[in-house]
Amino acid sequence: LDEPTNDLDITTLNVLEEFLMNFPGCLVIVSHDRYFLDRLVDHLFVFEDNGHIRDFPGNYTDYRNFLAENKEQAAAAKQTVAARPQATSATPVSAPAKRKLSFKEQREFETLESDMAKLESQKADFVEKMNGGVGSHEDFATWAKAVERITEELEEKEMRWLELSEFM
Repeated sequence: LDEPTNDLDITTLNVLEEFLMNFPGCLVIVSHDRYFLDRLVDHLFVFEDNGHIRDFPGNYTDYRNFLAENKEQAAAAKQTVAARPQATSATPVSAPAKRKLSFKEQREFETLESDMAKLESQKADFVEKMNGGVGSHEDFATWAKAVERITEELEEKEMRWLELSEFM
């Protein structure tokens, strides 16, 4: 959706939000409406100045807090560096080596994508059962709990995948 909140009155906007919150599929939303984004999104693609696209898990407020924390950490690191006495050695300082994944982490990274695909498939199966309208109340409760558990596990694996992908 491209700027879905433009030209909408409050009532229509509330109806749209409610509909989208209950929509079972994936949405791609482009909007400057921060409140709208905070209510609906749980994942951001942030287009940065250098043409890089940052994949951020969380809503807009989470992203702003993340930026503020990074800014504070960078300022604290700058003060720490400025407070240190300068070395008088003429030895050139090399750039810090980029950390590489250990063998175990590399194997974990390789299996995460297939694990996530399996979880997505399992989740889709349960959602399909729930949408089928066939089953008892207990079945629906069991399926809903399974979807919730799978979603949590999927989010954990996605976060770990993001962590490891930074070192690839």
